[in-house]
Amino acid sequence: MDHSSDRAAARLAWARKALANPSLTLESASADASFRSYWRAHHHGRSWIVMDSPPAKEDPRPWLKIGRELAAAGLHVPAVYDQDLEQGFLLIEDLGTQLYLPALNPDTADALYGDAMHALLQMQRLMDYADLPPFDRKVLIGGLEIMPEWFLGRHLEHRPDGAEQQVLEAAFDVIVRNALEQPRCFVHRDFHSRNLLIVDANSPGVIDFQGALAGPITYDLASLLRDGYIAWPRAQVEAWVESYRCKLLDAQLIGADIDSKSFLRWFDLTGLHRHVRVLGQFYRLWYRDGKPGYLADVPRVYHYVVSVARSYPELADFVALLERHAHGRDLTQVTPA
Repeated sequence: MDHSSDRAAARLAWARKALANPSLTLESASADASFRSYWRAHHHGRSWIVMDSPPAKEDPRPWLKIGRELAAAGLHVPAVYDQDLEQGFLLIEDLGTQLYLPALNPDTADALYGDAMHALLQMQRLMDYADLPPFDRKVLIGGLEIMPEWFLGRHLEHRPDGAEQQVLEAAFDVIVRNALEQPRCFVHRDFHSRNLLIVDANSPGVIDFQGALAGPITYDLASLLRDGYIAWPRAQVEAWVESYRCKLLDAQLIGADIDSKSFLRWFDLTGLHRHVRVLGQFYRLWYRDGKPGYLADVPRVYHYVVSVARSYPELADFVALLERHAHGRDLTQVTPA
């Protein structure tokens, strides 16, 4: 029996014991980009989720701790009914299958994003971030450097020369300084349409929060409104951004000196950090981890990077570098090993 079969057998045995149902079966509910997976069980007329979080690879304790704190702050996160931290199995609330992503359209977007921004403001107002790892210069730079390695280097098979390396470093410095000058707060890090669910009056359901950091106040807003999986007209996004700036002002989370233009720059360049990182990460998930499911979203992410960076003159050389090497390439087609 191989390791995956061992794991599946242990997971099923634990779930049967936890729910006191020896004939229980599990079906795949979802898997994310990490080693964590989710399994759905049906028992006594309701559904349950078994979270499989192998402790050596994905310690479930941060998920549990942050989840308790988010619940205390009024966020709807999965309740925990049973746990085995040694094996890495948790029995949790099933928030259903109604992800934001397929439900978002021009008729629903204002209401759904309104709910999400309300939840985001709750997080930023009430979540203590003092003991979270910092979203500091090292983490910011590390995220950006994934792009030259996996997008330029591995996918486009181009190694930047000395002059291009200087262009990258100058652009990364602009992006990092922008992030570091913002007020700090709790940052979910993946607050977007695939991690938000429509559940009930207490929407949205929020998942995948275990990687939270103490970081820039526009990071989650950029994840939400410049989502790698769905795009909206720029004017509409900027209207949502401005409405959220006003909420932050009312909550006294930003100073009165932060006008619309200053806040939009924070938002744009923070989103740019995320998309530069994701541009590398999506290819790394394929070339290193054998996960092709994200390649179809690369053109949208690339468009975000280029269109936002083009709005800031100090990033013109960076845009030119990317376009020089990506022009004419089908970014969804991978190159052979």
